[in-house]
Amino acid sequence: MQIASVETFVLKVFHDEAYLGVLPDGSEVPAGYQVRAPWRSLYSRRFETLLVKVTAEDGTAGWGEALAPVAPEVPADIVDLLLAPVLLGRDALAPRPAWVTLRDLMRERGHLVGHQADALAAVDIALWDLAGRLRGAPVAALLGGAFRDRLPAYVSGLPRATDEERAELAADWAGRGADAVKLHLGHGVDADLATVDAVRAAAPTLRVAVDAHWAYGQADARRLAAGLADRGGWFLEAPLAPEDEEGHRRLGERATLPVAVGETLRNRYEFARWLRGHALGIAQPDVARTGITEAMAIAELCAASHIPVAPHHSVGLGVALAAGLQVAAAVEDLLVFEYQPTSTEVGQRVLRTPLEVRPDHFPLPAGPGLGIDVDEQVVRDLAGKD
Repeated sequence: MQIASVETFVLKVFHDEAYLGVLPDGSEVPAGYQVRAPWRSLYSRRFETLLVKVTAEDGTAGWGEALAPVAPEVPADIVDLLLAPVLLGRDALAPRPAWVTLRDLMRERGHLVGHQADALAAVDIALWDLAGRLRGAPVAALLGGAFRDRLPAYVSGLPRATDEERAELAADWAGRGADAVKLHLGHGVDADLATVDAVRAAAPTLRVAVDAHWAYGQADARRLAAGLADRGGWFLEAPLAPEDEEGHRRLGERATLPVAVGETLRNRYEFARWLRGHALGIAQPDVARTGITEAMAIAELCAASHIPVAPHHSVGLGVALAAGLQVAAAVEDLLVFEYQPTSTEVGQRVLRTPLEVRPDHFPLPAGPGLGIDVDEQVVRDLAGKD
């Protein structure tokens, strides 16, 4: 069975479609992207992503998604110009050989990182979905079998303006059955610890982790790690600049709670270096940046180093989420999966049947491939394609 076509869809979806790009005061949403202090990266007011559809000659289609929260047009062009022509006519049942071929196309030109890696990830996910559908088996089964069909999860983020409001939301999540939460902070060590205190007071049953969004230098990161550990914190994510491997190693040596890293890393070679250097205590690969092939290679490296895997998931839509869950089921040493309530809600719009979600876990999607049914007409409408 050969691959007959590859198609890309650039989506830019508002959370609240009721105002369609108009703010509550009647003004239009500003064009382009913004930096949301204290974080340094660009963000969009919309959920932006790239979906890829790979179709076999019998009409069976697999879907993939790249984590491309800004400028998804860039990886889309990479797929259209560089990857798709090479895929046509290849074996639709052989995702790993296809990935190796696609990886090597730009070997001396940043082939494993950045937008090139994002494009590869979307295509790789679509190839695994297609192979699963053709074989009538879930991706987890193709990966060697699921270790679990109930994937533990934590609630990621308490999107409120004040500690009092965050504490109220934490108590609400605890009342609905959540057993863990991750706070998106980086507002200063004292402010961050005050938020942790407020949440713990309101919801003492919740495990609390902190994502510092790369905001700190070594001294403040050590102080935050110590304060979080003193409060029984679960883990500290992304405390230092993402390129500071040695700094994370030194921090991990002194911290008495795990330091989590991985959302910026896109391949087994990067993770191998960080693992050899003892620079992370929890690995957080994002399948929409690594693809399924690399995610499993990364998970095996982590297992060999006795480092648990807690897959990252942020603004990806339902395809990326389903891919992450299939991988999480097949990972030997899974710690937990990230549950982003808003992006999960928005991401369900591209699926005919929503993924099942619980505050403390995801059931593994059933059915062949990724276990989802993408609503292609909705995707085409959102992408502005006929």
